[in-house]
Amino acid sequence: MPTPPITVRGLLLDMDGTLVNSDAVVARVWRGWAVEHGLDPEEVLRVAHGRQGHVTMATLLPDRPMERNIAENRVLLAAENADTEGIVPVPGAPAFLAALQDLPHALVTSAPPDLASARMVAAGLRMPQVRITAADVSASKPDPEGFLKGAAELGFPAADCAVFEDSAAGIAAGLAAGMPVVGIGPRAAEHGPTVHVPDLEHVRVTPLSDGRLRLTFTD
Repeated sequence: MPTPPITVRGLLLDMDGTLVNSDAVVARVWRGWAVEHGLDPEEVLRVAHGRQGHVTMATLLPDRPMERNIAENRVLLAAENADTEGIVPVPGAPAFLAALQDLPHALVTSAPPDLASARMVAAGLRMPQVRITAADVSASKPDPEGFLKGAAELGFPAADCAVFEDSAAGIAAGLAAGMPVVGIGPRAAEHGPTVHVPDLEHVRVTPLSDGRLRLTFTD
């Protein structure tokens, strides 16, 4: 059966894994950190996607002082900012963002502002005018704070916004905010999004006469 459309007023877009494929950089940086700390790199990567770095560290090494996690995360962020090799747009992302140019949408990312800018530039993507980054929230995904703030910035109730996400943490955050979640890519499929598509080439956004946005999906 065809996937039913979703009708909302605003769109909230994750960055890494949703608009930007930064997996190569994330793997290089976090695999190195995992080896340094005697952890399984695959388990570290599973936890790291979608979360702020210091939260990933706290999840994996719960007995460490948070001050140490924050200090180490600064080092990793510097490495990630400097490493843009292999960063590309997710298939369909350039056309998808172009279609949203004059429609209500916001970036909601766990990356800090400098890293978000560096990765969007590296992928050749337009930065949305409205954005919520790690600097704007007190709690990382899977906490819904970022998406709730994104909806508020757009001027809509949470239930009138749809989230686009790829990670377990991000999907959980969107659902906790009371929003339908469009899961993007293979990583999203196993985490229970409202709708799942392979990439952004399989999503169409149609503005309606009453100002709402209709999202339709192809397999």
